[in-house]
Amino acid sequence: MRAIRVAANGGPEVLEYTEAEVPDPQAGELLVEVAAAGVNFIDTYQRSGIYSMKLPFTPGSEGAGTVLAVGPGVTGFGIGDRVAWVMIPGSYAERAVVPADKAVRVPDGVDDRTAAAALLQGLTAHYLITSTYPVRTGETALVHAAAGGMGLLLTQLIKSRGANVIGTVSTPEKEKLAREAGADEIIRYTEEDVAQDVANLTDGRGVDVVYDGVGKTTFEASLASLRPRGMLALFGASSGPVPPVDPQRLNAAGSVFLTRPSLAHHILTREELDRRAEELFGWLVSGTLKIRIGGSYPLSDAGRAHEDLEGRRTTGKLLLLP
Repeated sequence: MRAIRVAANGGPEVLEYTEAEVPDPQAGELLVEVAAAGVNFIDTYQRSGIYSMKLPFTPGSEGAGTVLAVGPGVTGFGIGDRVAWVMIPGSYAERAVVPADKAVRVPDGVDDRTAAAALLQGLTAHYLITSTYPVRTGETALVHAAAGGMGLLLTQLIKSRGANVIGTVSTPEKEKLAREAGADEIIRYTEEDVAQDVANLTDGRGVDVVYDGVGKTTFEASLASLRPRGMLALFGASSGPVPPVDPQRLNAAGSVFLTRPSLAHHILTREELDRRAEELFGWLVSGTLKIRIGGSYPLSDAGRAHEDLEGRRTTGKLLLLP
């Protein structure tokens, strides 16, 4: 089979498209023909070495496809079943081995590409708006990078719960996408003072919650945009990690809350994974949530996909197609 391998940390050029052995599913595992693999910022962190990985490795934390073989002891899945997975390395390949207890069945009404595009960001959006800060009718949320894959999902789900969205974007094209997803107000962060605009838009009150997946370049504005006792959910760092913060600053900002959640801690049990995935797929089937696939690349073009993602030339979700 063909796969992407990383033998040394570095830029997109270290993503090597090469021959690899087809893995055998061991006890409790599925061998899956990969229909599509999601491209996420975590893949770039692992490739560059920001997140340490044992070298060499095949990147890709998310995908969907069809079961080709099952290992000993597997129950609940059979050959021909369509499945998706998240937080499992090795998806940038034509075949992948997936632990059966981490796979979720893809329902009728959700195609493979949508499933691959939805799971990591969709489950993240799910826990952010239902567990980290369960946003309520009438509240206002600030969503950074509102035209990105996560931003578009968060905006739709926040609006479905009756709350208001202030989104930040960099271009008129991205503003159009964010507004189509339901954003009530848009701030061009490259041209305007985000915290001041938030104050103006909320009559000086501030927002109830900030969903910030950008990190270093947005953190100060996020903190300054909160109402007293508001919540800053820092779930990513696409612009780089946030420097250390003196806890006293949370007091000075209005006794606000700061949390750094991750998906892994919100799908710790099979029951929780199934519950969140079932609700996510239900939103997709009902039309409550729409996935925008902003770009699809052949597996051999993984390097270009990473360049486009890191260069902020994309909107929505990126996929690799083996």
